[in-house]
Amino acid sequence: MFKTVLTLFRGTVAVAEEELQDRTALVILDQQLRDAAAAVERSKRALALAIAQDQQEGRRLEVTMARIADLEVRATAALDGGREDLAREAAQAIAGLEAERDATRTARALFATEIARLKKHVANAEARIAELDRGRRIARASEAVRNLRRGGIEAARPYECTLPEAEATLRRLRERQIEAQAADEALVELDAATGPITTAEKLAEQGFGPRIKTTADDVLARLKAGRTTPAN
Repeated sequence: MFKTVLTLFRGTVAVAEEELQDRTALVILDQQLRDAAAAVERSKRALALAIAQDQQEGRRLEVTMARIADLEVRATAALDGGREDLAREAAQAIAGLEAERDATRTARALFATEIARLKKHVANAEARIAELDRGRRIARASEAVRNLRRGGIEAARPYECTLPEAEATLRRLRERQIEAQAADEALVELDAATGPITTAEKLAEQGFGPRIKTTADDVLARLKAGRTTPAN
């Protein structure tokens, strides 16, 4: 009997563990993808640093080669002028620059190897992340469909709202929004009609230039003129 109970307990634990893994699989996958994306970003930064350092070494190599060429010309001129002492000094400087040149070339070769490796690694990782992301979207959609099939779209509990109730709430909300918008527009028109007097209007009221707004006196004068005009 004890063995049966122990086996039942182990089986229950195993089932609970599987259910927990199933429920949290998408959450775990999301975090794993975020971790992988962060690792790729670190690789990209390392790649950018390697490229920048390689470019720096390239510029240093160009300067070194130019200095070597210049000193060789000057050393040759010194030999032609009988100044072997100066030529020897130039030769020593050239030897040091050639050592610098060789070290720079070695560094660039190392950077080239590392850049190629990082580019391949980043491209491969990005492709794998893209594939995982596509699979995650499919899995999430499948899980959503499974939940819909299992739970149903309509509410099954008395305290839950139904779709018709939500639609009615939305209609009421839209009606209130339309009313509020109409009120706002009317208020804007009212403000525009009764807004502050502009400088041009002040000048017009003082008789400087034609009137901007029609006044009651203007309307009355127009009506009187119409009465006195003889009919054709």
